[in-house]
Amino acid sequence: MSKTAEMMPPMGGFSFDLCKRNAMLVQNGLKQPSYLKTGTTIVGLIFQDGVILGADTRATEGPIVADKNCEKIHYMAPNIYCCGAGTAADTEAVTDMVSSQLKLHRFRTGRESRVVTALTLLKTHLFSYQGHVSAALVLGGVDVTGPHLHTIYPHGSTDTLPFATMGSGSLAAMSVFESNYREGMSRDEGVKLVADAICSGIFNDLGSGSNVDICVITKGNKEYLRNYLMPNPRTYISEKGYSFSKKTEVLLTKITQLKELVEVIEGGDTMEE
Repeated sequence: MSKTAEMMPPMGGFSFDLCKRNAMLVQNGLKQPSYLKTGTTIVGLIFQDGVILGADTRATEGPIVADKNCEKIHYMAPNIYCCGAGTAADTEAVTDMVSSQLKLHRFRTGRESRVVTALTLLKTHLFSYQGHVSAALVLGGVDVTGPHLHTIYPHGSTDTLPFATMGSGSLAAMSVFESNYREGMSRDEGVKLVADAICSGIFNDLGSGSNVDICVITKGNKEYLRNYLMPNPRTYISEKGYSFSKKTEVLLTKITQLKELVEVIEGGDTMEE
C-alpha cells in the first residue's frame, strides 16, 4: 500500500511546505520583504456626461519631497487618460508604452481607441511582471460604448467601479466618495467632489501633498485642469532673497597648437641579406 501511495500523483489543495520553509528562514535571521507605499492620492468617478480623474502633485523619494508639482495624470489616447501611483519611472514607462500601442492600433483600424483595449494591454503587461513593476493605475475614458472607469493593481488584477481611489491617501479619499457620491452627478458637482477627495488625501497623508490636478473627459472632448486647486501656497519668502554660490570660473585657458603632420615616405635601396 505504501509503494502504491508513493507512486500516485499528489492530491490537489494548498501546500504548506513553503510556509514552514519561510518560518525557518525567519528564525535564521532572514528579513521578510516589507510592503511598498505608493505615496500618492489618485481618484476617479463617473458623472452624467463622462469621467473625471484627479491626482495630487507631490513626488516623494523616501522622506524627501522630490517634486512639489509633478504630473500624475498621463495621456493614453485623445479620449482616455490614466492616473498613476507607485514608482514614477514605472508609471510613466508603462503608460507611454501602452499609449504608443493604442496610437498604432488607431492607425491600423482607423477607429477611436476603446477603454477596454487600454485596460487589457495594461493588465497583461503588469501581470507578466508579477508585481515587480510598481504601477497602480486608475484608468478612465469615454468611447462608443460610454464612460468607463477601471483600477489596475501592480499584479495585474482589475476593478470596474463608478468611483475609485488608489495610493497611500486612498482611504481618506474613499471616505469622501462614500459619503457624497451619487449617480447622475453634474460636471461641477463631480469636479468639486474629486477636488475634495484629493484634498482629503493631501491633508491626511504624508505621502500626498501640494496641488490638485483634474481631468474631465466627455464624448469628443477633454479638459485638463492643471493646478485646479493650490491648497498649500508658499507663505514665507525671504525679503533679502536667496544667494547661491557662483559656478566655478575658468581662470586660465592654455591653447596648445597642434604640430604639423610629417609624412614619412619609405624609399631607398632594399637591404641585402
